[in-house]
Amino acid sequence: MTAMSDGDETPENRLRKELPDEVPVTSSGDGPAREPAETTSNGRRRLVEGLWPPRVTRAQLIVALLLFGLGFGLAVQVASNSDSGNALRGARQEDLVRILDELDDRSQRLEDEKQGLEKQQQELENSSDQAEEARKQTVEKERQLGILAGTVAAQGPGITMTIEDTKGAVEADMLLDAIQELRAAGAEAIQVNGVRVVAGTFLTESGGGVSVDGNKINAPYRFKVIGNPQDLEPALNIPGGVVQTLEKEQATVVVERSDKIVVDALREAKRPDYARSSAP
Repeated sequence: MTAMSDGDETPENRLRKELPDEVPVTSSGDGPAREPAETTSNGRRRLVEGLWPPRVTRAQLIVALLLFGLGFGLAVQVASNSDSGNALRGARQEDLVRILDELDDRSQRLEDEKQGLEKQQQELENSSDQAEEARKQTVEKERQLGILAGTVAAQGPGITMTIEDTKGAVEADMLLDAIQELRAAGAEAIQVNGVRVVAGTFLTESGGGVSVDGNKINAPYRFKVIGNPQDLEPALNIPGGVVQTLEKEQATVVVERSDKIVVDALREAKRPDYARSSAP
């Protein structure tokens, strides 16, 4: 192929040479015209000036720092877990077996310690329950002894026995027989005319009346007795018993049952002169 001479130039080529470089080339037809290079350069420059230097607010800076700290912490945790996992993956079988044995031993020690603590707790609870039960028994025993000793008031079912002696024929020994008969029938607490009867009670004649433990009492003699009424009343009414003996002396005896008898006469606790407890 030979080169084309100047005379061979087509009209189109000649037209292109005649067009100045500054004239923009438009697109054919109805399409949009191309922007000049200078306009494009100015747009890029404005874009760069708008992005740099960056304009950062205080809130954006704080959020950025928080995100950085969070990311750093996650990275450290992941690296730590990865190191631990890598250490276990790289361990020998003997080391893994030893680690498992140590974990089993530690778990067993913790389980033994837990059982020991639970046992101590149970023992303390049992000891506390036993101490409370012992305290209750001690209080109850003290109350019972107080009733027998006459230092504590008592109440319960029982009888009242009233002896009218208009002739003055009732003597101290007759009243003492009544007390003995009541005790034998199961009397737990006895009071005669406001005087508490106890184990060491004694009765004597006193100027036309009777003296109970040095306290003079006069007729009518009123007995307040706590015990089983079904046992106490028959014991007094047996043939040849207390009631018949008193009636022979022309005394009047009235025995009444009651669901509630109150024995509230008290005796002062007296320390024995010679007797001492033999308990260690």
